[in-house]
Amino acid sequence: MTDPLSRWRAHAEGAVLLDGFHALKHALRFGAEVPVAVTTDRAEALALAEELAGDVRATLDALLTEVSGQAYATLVPRPHPTGVAALAVRPSREANLRALDRAPRTAPVVVLDNPRNLGNAGAVIRLAAGFGATGVVTTGTLDPWHPTVVRGGAGLHFATAVERLGVGELPAGPLFALDPEGEDIRGTRLPDDAVLAFGSERTGLSPELRARADHLLRLPMRPQVSSYNLATSVAMTLYHWSATGAGVPGDEL
Repeated sequence: MTDPLSRWRAHAEGAVLLDGFHALKHALRFGAEVPVAVTTDRAEALALAEELAGDVRATLDALLTEVSGQAYATLVPRPHPTGVAALAVRPSREANLRALDRAPRTAPVVVLDNPRNLGNAGAVIRLAAGFGATGVVTTGTLDPWHPTVVRGGAGLHFATAVERLGVGELPAGPLFALDPEGEDIRGTRLPDDAVLAFGSERTGLSPELRARADHLLRLPMRPQVSSYNLATSVAMTLYHWSATGAGVPGDEL
């Protein structure tokens, strides 16, 4: 099928929506299989690639098909300013579980315990990819591959292993849970095989996860400040890991 709308419909079921140029760029950089990609302005999209993503410019040139703005609007829930959208094949659960269980691990796994905010989950996945974390695991009902999460993650789900698991299914490794009653994180060196758990935005850690934790840690915070944003907490913790003897992330994404 040469018609891009027909190809889109053929691949849509079960596919990952890459919403915007940057999501597509990142997905391609990290090996995503992308069967169809469209744009409302092919020349503009390729000029953007020339400026910001020369490493995937040739791939985009071969992949992108121009469609009308009206046709594009039927494919996405909310048009992206770049006018680019694509479908990618979701990595298999088995492949992600192998990545999460691989030993020895050279970077932590981030666990979001019963998260509620889709945008926050996406921001965490973007952070985890930037720091080279092994993966991001969510517990609870939130789907970490929801289109809003993928949009928030800028397509970087393909740069790290992203799965939803039960608390009893978490990867092996010392479990460090962030909790206001924990010890100051500045006195702890986080090992590369750490499992770093963060509670939900409203209720904190679930009793089940808190009971499983090997260590409770707290982030430094000025008195009378109630909490940090979830993504901020993850960023501070991953930075602490990276600054206390862990590996250094690679090139900028």
